[in-house]
Parts: sequence; C-alpha cells; structure tokens
Amino acid sequence: MTHVYRIGEVAARTGCSPESIRHYEKLGLLPPPQRGEQGYRHYDQAALERISFIRHGRNLGLDLHSIQELLALSDHPDTDCSAADDIASRHLAHLEARIAKLQALADELRQVVQQCRGGKAADCQIIQTLYEHQPSCSDTRCGDRQSLLK
Repeated sequence: MTHVYRIGEVAARTGCSPESIRHYEKLGLLPPPQRGEQGYRHYDQAALERISFIRHGRNLGLDLHSIQELLALSDHPDTDCSAADDIASRHLAHLEARIAKLQALADELRQVVQQCRGGKAADCQIIQTLYEHQPSCSDTRCGDRQSLLK
C-alpha cells in the first residue's frame, strides 16, 4: 500500500502552504486528491513530486500558466520538448530584460547616493536630485518602475 499524506503533511514536506495547495488544485495544476472517510484530502507521493515541481517553477519565476504548460508536457512524456524550450527561453529573455532594467535603476541610484554630502535635509543632494528629475512620456522606465516594485 502506498503512503498517503494529509494536506498538513504535504505542506510540511514541500514548504507549500495548504492554501497554495488548494489553489493549485482549483487551477488544475494538481489532480483532485482522494478523500478519506472524514473528508480529508489524501495525497500520494506523485502529488508531492508535482507540488515540488510547481514550487521549483515558481522559485524560478515562472508564472502558473507556464508551469501548467510544462506539467502538461510532463504528463505526456512522448511529446516533443520544443514547447518546454520555448517557455524557458521566453522566461529567460524576460528575466534578462528585467535584470537590465534593475541594473539601470541601481546605476542611477548609485549616482544619486554618490552626490550625497551629508548635512541637513534642506541641502540634501539626494532629495534635490529626485525633485529635479522631470520624467517625460518618452521615458520608457517610468511605467516600468511600478512593475519592478510589485
């Protein structure tokens, strides 16, 4: 007989909250679990492995839709893996673009910090620089700053 785990055990073993596990079930990332006599969810080892797959994908920054596509490929091992390559390549390009934007922000902030001479807030070069910056509609980083903060 295979060992079954209740949701609390699964959460402890995978580091995934029970709420997230239920959410993954609702989205179809996990098959509906078996239910015990008292209605508790029962998971098998395959479910734990699938949750670990999802967590690792999330830790890599993949969105749930991409993870769902990768799980579908995993469920059909004879399928060509070019779709998985495409998903990973798109995500890598997205990460590299985001890193470049963050690096540009860090460079700008580094320059502002280097202008700091100490003293009173009224004379603070950091505050002055922030007030003096006049963003325009053509400043492509204006909209991106909010998305980077999320």
